[in-house]
Amino acid sequence: MSLNIDLSMWQFVLLIVDYTIKILAVGFVPEGRRPSSSTAWLLAILLLPYIGLPLFLLMGSPYINRRRHRIQKEANEMIEDVHAGMPDHPHDELPTEIESLLRLNRRLTGFPAVHGHNAGIHADYEEAIAAMARAVDRAEKYVYVEIYIQSWDTVTAPFYEALERAATRGVEVKLLLDQIGSHKYKGYRKLGKKLTNAGIDWHLTLPISLIRGRFRRPDLRNHRKFMVVDGEVGFLGSLNMIQRQYRTKDRAWVDYMTELTGPIVASLSAIFAVDWYLESDDIIEPQLPPHRDTSAEDTNYLQLIPSGPGYTTEPNLRMFNSVIHHAKHRLVMVSPYFVPDESMMDAITTACYRDVDVELYVSAAADQFMVNHAQSSYYQALLEAGVRIFQFPYPFVLHSKFLVADPGHPNPLCMFGSSNMDMRSFGLNYETTLLVAQGNLIDQFAQLSANYRAVCHELTLDEWNKRGFGRRYVDNVMRLTSALQ
Repeated sequence: MSLNIDLSMWQFVLLIVDYTIKILAVGFVPEGRRPSSSTAWLLAILLLPYIGLPLFLLMGSPYINRRRHRIQKEANEMIEDVHAGMPDHPHDELPTEIESLLRLNRRLTGFPAVHGHNAGIHADYEEAIAAMARAVDRAEKYVYVEIYIQSWDTVTAPFYEALERAATRGVEVKLLLDQIGSHKYKGYRKLGKKLTNAGIDWHLTLPISLIRGRFRRPDLRNHRKFMVVDGEVGFLGSLNMIQRQYRTKDRAWVDYMTELTGPIVASLSAIFAVDWYLESDDIIEPQLPPHRDTSAEDTNYLQLIPSGPGYTTEPNLRMFNSVIHHAKHRLVMVSPYFVPDESMMDAITTACYRDVDVELYVSAAADQFMVNHAQSSYYQALLEAGVRIFQFPYPFVLHSKFLVADPGHPNPLCMFGSSNMDMRSFGLNYETTLLVAQGNLIDQFAQLSANYRAVCHELTLDEWNKRGFGRRYVDNVMRLTSALQ
């Protein structure tokens, strides 16, 4: 009898706790979040409160990582002060609409548009690594490397050996890599020792180190991929420093790195300085590059768009949407992970209804199960609106990330860098993207997309409508999980 009373009491207590969690969640979870994100978190908490609530507190709360948010805010203010005397852009006569976009990003990030010189897009995987190694071998003062995934393997060895040679001759070499991004690849446990033995000053970004009392949200990533040499040469793109097969046996990643010189490199140096301070508490002062001829054919007008949890106004997403709305004739989107939020989806379909020719380039099969199904859940609406979807053939993973608006027409624009076109890159990842307001990079990225199109399969609406019920169900379930932030 006593046992039955005790069980009933515990059931009553658990029932009260269960309903208390659900009632509080309904009132607090939606605050400051998009409807899709709120709905996903509420669904998790209401269905599985004892699992959903801890996950929400761990990954959904905006009150974690206060130190990082504080430092990022201070860094943004410092960047604004440094650039206070500079105009929004270095060109006297830009179209009003483009000037408006440059002012938008200047207000959100503090970075003005500056000159940059295009030294080439390295679209061959191993040649891109070799080009970065050559730049390191020319270094005289310092080399800053910030790349999401890193692995010292047979393909990347020439790059790390170049870093070692640079350190040996007295060049300051600093390197950042993401802990969660890199830890699952072969050789990670020995990587730190190898870097130290090579004379490289390195740190993990967003590390989980409970022994040192440091905690991070496990869903956050430093997804940036760039390098700075002497404040004069910069590399930025989609490539991780790892062999192109990653951990697979038969797949191969397709990537690029863009080589740049000129004042834009100083913007990259500033981002590295902030991230380095976050992980090491050491202050570095990047040097401004020398002035170069701005009338050269390789001159581009570039603006850095940094983004991440410290940027509460989502400059990355706002700029993508602004460029999509800017397109009048043609829009080319290339992304390995395409999971748009409502605003981007509306912008894309609206472009179609404005008679813009919209092209989306994705892999035939993404390398991540959940993302593959989440992104394909949008194909029906995209195809019905008129988007042409081009699938890069298996076993390749189209990992390049860029967007081109109106190539070959007046006032074209381009965006490229580390950011995918998904909600993770817009809200959870630290990213670096460049906006090209004018210059030959726009045509070169348009040509790169044409090269991809030559080997792609175009997915049609008739073909997509033949998919089975099981595929539709899994796609829609994975779509729900994509909104968790």
